[in-house]
Amino acid sequence: MAPHPVVQAIIDLSAGATGGAACVFSGQPLDTVKVKMQTFPKLYRGFIHCFVSTYKQVGLRGLYQGTTPALMANIAENAVLFMSYGFCQQVIRFTAGLHSEAVLSDVQKACAGSVASIFSSLVLCPTELVKCRLQAMHEMASSGKIASSQNTVWSVVKFIIRNEGPLGFFQGLTTTIAREVPGYFCFFGAYELCRTTFADYMKCGKDDIGVAPIVFSGGFGGACLWLVVYPMDCVKSRIQVMSMMGKQAGFFKTFMTITRTEGVRALYSGLTPTMIRTFPANGALFLGYEASRKLMMKQFDS
Repeated sequence: MAPHPVVQAIIDLSAGATGGAACVFSGQPLDTVKVKMQTFPKLYRGFIHCFVSTYKQVGLRGLYQGTTPALMANIAENAVLFMSYGFCQQVIRFTAGLHSEAVLSDVQKACAGSVASIFSSLVLCPTELVKCRLQAMHEMASSGKIASSQNTVWSVVKFIIRNEGPLGFFQGLTTTIAREVPGYFCFFGAYELCRTTFADYMKCGKDDIGVAPIVFSGGFGGACLWLVVYPMDCVKSRIQVMSMMGKQAGFFKTFMTITRTEGVRALYSGLTPTMIRTFPANGALFLGYEASRKLMMKQFDS
């Protein structure tokens, strides 16, 4: 028997939170390198140089800088994302005139994921703002752009409240939504398409394809997301970090400034560590989500 809609929402939320935590622990060092390269494209020669420099300057702790807000960001984002994903699938079924148990096509699931990302952006933006600032704090202080570095989550939060007020936490929200909506269409679309391909090849159900195909499908979905939205993510990181020095220009103005003064290539700074990170991180995300969801749904099998 199917669980009550409220119970189903709690299951989706819990499974999304589990996947979010798995995603952070497997990919945080490479995410730190990505943010540093996006914000200071001329400071590092490449991905390896940035990784090694960070390790030499601050040690292993520097590569895991921002892990606490990253955990908060990913757990909150994926909990809301997957809970909304389940709800948005029902909205798609209703809109298409299908019954509540109907199996959706891969494109319909991609649309549901795209709409769900709007809700997750609202919880992601404030936590990702704190994470990005922590990750780039060393460079901002060293270059004299800010007077002193705040190296704890609480010190960054206090600084934002004192200098920018509650709305300061939503610096880069427009860019976050602009990144998430097309990104998650590609993310869920590629993930579901990949799972369908594996299921057809293995002649089994999509839920029974096993660990390795799920990890690969998650990684493939993540790779498609980042290839499509990376320039927007770069602009978002720049706005969120540079807003420490005062009010920043919006998405379009920042985008044009970067392309005019640094060239289009600057919008792709940090893409290498992102693509390397996407397979273990997004593979872990979907494995954590699917495994925990399956375990909880088993309780309702008659």
